[in-house]
Amino acid sequence: MATNDILTNSEFVLKNYFSKNSEILLPTVDKVAKDFNASPAYLSDMLRSMVGQNTQQHIHNKLIEKGKDILAGTQMSVSEIAFLLEFDHPQSFSKLFKNKFNTHKI
Repeated sequence: MATNDILTNSEFVLKNYFSKNSEILLPTVDKVAKDFNASPAYLSDMLRSMVGQNTQQHIHNKLIEKGKDILAGTQMSVSEIAFLLEFDHPQSFSKLFKNKFNTHKI
C-alpha cells in the first residue's frame, strides 16, 4: 500500500468510526490495522514515518478533536463527553485534551 494511501485511508477509517449513527465506537490499533489488512506494527511504523505519530497517538488525536467538537456544540459536562468517547476515567480525557491543546482550563 502506498504511504500516501495509508494516511488518506487512516483519516477515512477513523472518521467512519466517529460518525456511525452519532455513536462513538472507540477504534483500537488492532481494529484499524485490520481495516487496512496490515499488522498493527506495520501501520504504526508507516504513520510514524508520515506524521510523526504511531497509530495509537493518531487515534488519540482524533478522539481529542471529536471531544473538542462536542465541547463546542453542547452543554455536556467534560465527564459526560469523556464517557461518550469511551474513556474509563474523565481525568484521562482531560489529560489528553490538555496535552494536545497546551491548556490547563478544562
